[in-house]
Amino acid sequence: MLDYRFYLTERKIKLSLSRNGQAFEVSIKKDVYDDIGLEFETPLMDKKRCCKNGCIFCFIDQNPKGMRETIYFKDDDSRLSFLHGNYITLTNLSDADVDRIIKMRFSPVRVSVHTTDPELRVKMMKNRRAGEVLSYLDRIAESGLELHAQIVLCRGVNDRDALDRTMNDLQKYVPSLTSVSVVPAGLTKHRDGLYPLSLFTDEEASAVIDQVNAVGEECIKKYGSRIFFCSDEFYLTARRPLPDSEYYEDYAQLENGVGMLRSFENDFSDELEFTEPPSNVRRVSVATGVAAYDTLKRLTDSLNVDGLSVTVYKIINNFYGESVTVSGLLTGQDLAAQLAERDLGDRLLIPANCLRDGVFLDDMTLEELSQRLNVTIIPSGEDGAEFLRCLLA
Repeated sequence: MLDYRFYLTERKIKLSLSRNGQAFEVSIKKDVYDDIGLEFETPLMDKKRCCKNGCIFCFIDQNPKGMRETIYFKDDDSRLSFLHGNYITLTNLSDADVDRIIKMRFSPVRVSVHTTDPELRVKMMKNRRAGEVLSYLDRIAESGLELHAQIVLCRGVNDRDALDRTMNDLQKYVPSLTSVSVVPAGLTKHRDGLYPLSLFTDEEASAVIDQVNAVGEECIKKYGSRIFFCSDEFYLTARRPLPDSEYYEDYAQLENGVGMLRSFENDFSDELEFTEPPSNVRRVSVATGVAAYDTLKRLTDSLNVDGLSVTVYKIINNFYGESVTVSGLLTGQDLAAQLAERDLGDRLLIPANCLRDGVFLDDMTLEELSQRLNVTIIPSGEDGAEFLRCLLA
């Protein structure tokens, strides 16, 4: 698919086609970035590349049986990184792969670094190549491609001094390196037989924030950008207020949960200026995870819209364990159990990111949940403006 996208930028395209067994050619003249409307059996024209690591914090290893089949596939595919923003570990790449990325200018490149200590990286990822492939960062940065990185922080493993080393080492890739997210390892209750990891306490989470922000302030002075950002989850764990919008600059790490709640609130407030009250009286319920509950409750409580009544329900993640608080990992069975017998009004809004093609992680369908709760359910995106529009229909 990447070759196809690369050569599709030519202004003159020749297609070799076959119809009813007869071969013929078609020439197309086009602008550089015009698509020509071809669709393929798979998004990559190929199979996805499976991850060869055994990371001590891998979330997929913490899934119980009986879930949506695709949830058990581990990808580590540079093509998906370019096409969809996935992060790669570099261990699946060869020198030829890196040459190709540079030649075709696949940018930005998103890398799961975790640590720049080669021995520690091998230990964390259980892949003997994990340390040596860090050299690919040098080649990618020297080529001028844009780099984004993430550090999944494991308590007592790659934090404290190891985190300082990683942040200091990564600065040599600036200006190619434009952002780094620091996120806590997600731990479920299904970790039997896995590497013993534990959650950060609120005091430790606060210390991580101070450590990362101290380096970020230095980077602002040296490079004009913060570069290093903690995810919202660290602030929630530390019980500290989220930074203001300016802190997140261009929200480059939004998909890693960095500034997601602040961005949501800003979008909601901006959209509020253009809203009109519903044409009839509406009673709407909202279900969300623990992490977003306070934000959604505060925003909906502040609404003063005639004819609209909103109730927000906090859903505890019993399926994965209470330490998992993000809305994208809510299951149908937890929603069904905790919303049963509740007054859900005219419709129920749930996070769209807990669904894939209308199916929850535990294989319950949206239609099944709607029937069990006897209410119309509307999946609402993570964007605050869309959320408000769903509230008002």
